[in-house]
Amino acid sequence: MTIANPTQNVADQGSAAKGLAIIRLTIGAMFVWVFFENLGKGLYTAGGYSSLINYYLKASHAPAAWKAVMGLAANHAAMAAPMQGLTEISLGVLLVLGLFTRPAAVVACLFLASLWVSELGTAWIWELLVSVLASLGLAVGRAGRVWGIDALLARRNPSSPWW
Repeated sequence: MTIANPTQNVADQGSAAKGLAIIRLTIGAMFVWVFFENLGKGLYTAGGYSSLINYYLKASHAPAAWKAVMGLAANHAAMAAPMQGLTEISLGVLLVLGLFTRPAAVVACLFLASLWVSELGTAWIWELLVSVLASLGLAVGRAGRVWGIDALLARRNPSSPWW
């Protein structure tokens, strides 16, 4: 059995942090990409948004309580659609910049989990589940401390839960 020395442990932590940063950049880029894709499809308009949500209401296997929430969103699409667009672009930019990564990753995890439940039975089950869990990993791993603005903020206040 080989026992790693402290220098080896520090090197391993640096590699793990860089791996999390790559995942953070990927999830952030995904949000930015999806924002522009949905914008081009008209999904941030009341008509486009309610049409998509109504499709999920009919086709998905989401629990009845969640379908009630989706129905509420579809009925208020003029407000819900731009809110979703703002959420997606904001999360994407924050994750790409590595700014307030922990709270952004938690919100991303919850947001993606809500989309995953909404799409149950209409898409491949792993399509969003991997992104949900990757976002959770970003929050736990403080992924903004490498290649991100959070690294600069952490120098001033390293114990802050925000980064």
